Amino acid sequence: MTTEPGTAPQHPRHRAVAGAPGGATPPSARVVPGPIAIMPTSDPGVADAIQRGGGVIAPLSPETRGIVWVASSGADELASTLDATPAVSWVQLPWAGVDAFSGVLHEFRDDGRVWTSAKGAYAQPVAEHALTLALALMRVLPRRIRATTWQADEIGRSLYGARVVIVGAGGVALELLGQLTPFDVDVTIVRRQHAAVSGAARTLPSTRLAEALEGAEAVFVAAALTHASHRLIGRTELATLAPGAILVNVARGALVDTDAVLDALGSDRLGGAGLDVTDPEPLPDGHPLWAARNCIITPHVADTDDMTAPLFAERVAVNVRAFVTGGDFVGRIDPAVGY
Repeated sequence: MTTEPGTAPQHPRHRAVAGAPGGATPPSARVVPGPIAIMPTSDPGVADAIQRGGGVIAPLSPETRGIVWVASSGADELASTLDATPAVSWVQLPWAGVDAFSGVLHEFRDDGRVWTSAKGAYAQPVAEHALTLALALMRVLPRRIRATTWQADEIGRSLYGARVVIVGAGGVALELLGQLTPFDVDVTIVRRQHAAVSGAARTLPSTRLAEALEGAEAVFVAAALTHASHRLIGRTELATLAPGAILVNVARGALVDTDAVLDALGSDRLGGAGLDVTDPEPLPDGHPLWAARNCIITPHVADTDDMTAPLFAERVAVNVRAFVTGGDFVGRIDPAVGY
């Protein structure tokens, strides 16, 4: 989450997208404004955002009241930092997914701090990438790109009018729902909550995932990774899809059973898989997924640094204003549920 030294990120080309109402509701918390530390390293773009939000930047000390964490790892260091600075009342994490910090969130779940993430901030570029993968798979581009001879085999399908399932109801899911509108698809949203999502043909709770997947032609995974959602899509779920369906995962690799995907691709039960995230990640050289038919693997680049840096800066500026003025934070995390 860094920019070149001495420079601020450009104005974002994208905008943040809030998730559907009815998700996790964090408990109320008492926020005490004060100096903000950027951890574990300095970041000029984030420093500029804090100043734009009206905050005061200072090195970590007993007087620190807010922390903006700019690394995607370092959970143990963050935990020790919070142990040493009990007066900190707000922590901003850098990514939409916070599974890398699940242990810290659990450890400090009852201490009254406000935790915020970047959820929704990167929704537009990630949804754009998901749609790109889906279209490429339906038009059999992995095969076409590798071809060295003319293959007039008439293989390929259209996304128009397809039965689509989106697993998740956060910003990525809602942005993708909008991007799919011109294709006149029939969309089912699967989410942890029962509340309906506007724009979807139907909304089902995650307890009815198998029902939602029955006969689906395209499945997009855009959910948070928690203990409850680990390997949410496995052999049983893949077997319910329409023959030749495609699967796109732009959330977390562990939401999907990798071996099940490999077997489904090998048997042609699954027509294609587009994976920006994998399990394991990074995907090792020589892993069978690299050679799987009609599989596209991108190395977790649905939102590149050039895209995320200005979007994260905007999120920081918004939440610093809330921190300073007692306003509403964006991207609140409920430590009890893990997102």
